[in-house]
Amino acid sequence: MERLSRNSNQPVLPIKVVQFGEGNFLRAFVDWMINGLNEKTDYNAGVAIVQPLANGLTDMLTHQDGLYHHIMQGLEGDQQIDEAILNTSVQKAINPFADTKAYFDLAELDTLELVFSNTTEAGIAFDNSDKPAEGALANTFPGKLTQFLKRRFDHFKGAEDSGLSIVPCELIADNGVHLKKAILDYVELWQLGEDFKNWIENHNYFANTLVDRIVPGYPREEIDTILNRIGVEDKLVVKSESFHLFVIQAPEQVQKAFPADKHGFNVKYVEDINPFRTQKVRILNGAHTSMVPVGLLSGVETVSEAVDDEIVGQFVRKTIFEEIVPLISIPGEDPKEFADQVIMRFRNPFIRHELMSISLNSISKYKVRVLPTVLDFIDQKGALPKRLLFSLACLIKFYVSDDFSKKDDPAVLAFFEEEKESADLVTKTLSNESFWGQDLTKISGLEAEVTEFFNEISAGNVKEIVHEL
Repeated sequence: MERLSRNSNQPVLPIKVVQFGEGNFLRAFVDWMINGLNEKTDYNAGVAIVQPLANGLTDMLTHQDGLYHHIMQGLEGDQQIDEAILNTSVQKAINPFADTKAYFDLAELDTLELVFSNTTEAGIAFDNSDKPAEGALANTFPGKLTQFLKRRFDHFKGAEDSGLSIVPCELIADNGVHLKKAILDYVELWQLGEDFKNWIENHNYFANTLVDRIVPGYPREEIDTILNRIGVEDKLVVKSESFHLFVIQAPEQVQKAFPADKHGFNVKYVEDINPFRTQKVRILNGAHTSMVPVGLLSGVETVSEAVDDEIVGQFVRKTIFEEIVPLISIPGEDPKEFADQVIMRFRNPFIRHELMSISLNSISKYKVRVLPTVLDFIDQKGALPKRLLFSLACLIKFYVSDDFSKKDDPAVLAFFEEEKESADLVTKTLSNESFWGQDLTKISGLEAEVTEFFNEISAGNVKEIVHEL
């Protein structure tokens, strides 16, 4: 089969974007949007990918001239989406550990406007022991970016219009704020001067972001079928769902540099990103987490099977629309629409999302994704959210069941192993402040409700109880 390579019909694009991270997510999310903007408009933006770790995919990208196929599949209403897109936006891929000069040469490009990154949640970190020798790379991503920006500052002699729009996609709250602070900490640590510090603070523009798209990655199990479909050898095929959401809290300079919101993409520039983060965590992630133990104890294996199941699916929908959605408020937005999209995404026939894979660290996930909704429901409604508490009872049963192989913090697993035969297991679980950050037995009626559900689950058919709920 012919190797994927560029031809004369694929123009050379000026480098407007430096992207730290060559992984599946950015290539199926940011690069997909840039490729779309290039096709739909005169955006004319090329991407230079920088490999953030010593081992990565830049050699493979270079071998394919930066090209790769993106398989985008999902549901939109009753319509199935199944597209194979050749992405031509990536113009070069650089491993700075092997070619430091090429990395710093990027900083001197007068066409450069944007920096995107996805270096994992742990990537945005400051290390005060990170003091590279002259010409050597810093260890951390913020350190490398500080060096990059210093080269740009020096090359353009601190010109105000040489600053960049910096858009991190790492999954931490206030990611732009944290990245900017880490850079300023390196400016201080390395004594890079007040002029450079002022240029960073006043002429570079940092965004806080929320990203949302399921990207399973390289579709190994179906790659032969995909290669026959696209007709060329491609070792960097990336697969994603069709849904996407990019919420950005940023100065107007970022909006001008990345105008995807004006060209059909689900990109929202907002003044406050926090309500959107709450919506995603509570509806999408909260529904996932509350669904897992109920589905598994009901004999269901995947997310799509759970949602399509006549009984479990109804439970999931009622949980979302009656106990989670009513507590979400975003000015100008209807959380029911987001919830409808979530249900549609759960039903995506192209993605097999195992409930057991989502069950990883379920105790901490319940604390972050579900418990805030439980507490708000009690506070605002003056009642107990029965389905979310039933899910909690199922979660406790899941952890003491011998039918499933659990993966969690060793201390969590040790607790349930020690207490699994205890007559007051539910009480001990709910009162364990290391799990929840508080003693849940002090909430009126909660312990009795969860205990009753747990006893019913232990004595009967879970699916029959779900049906009653």
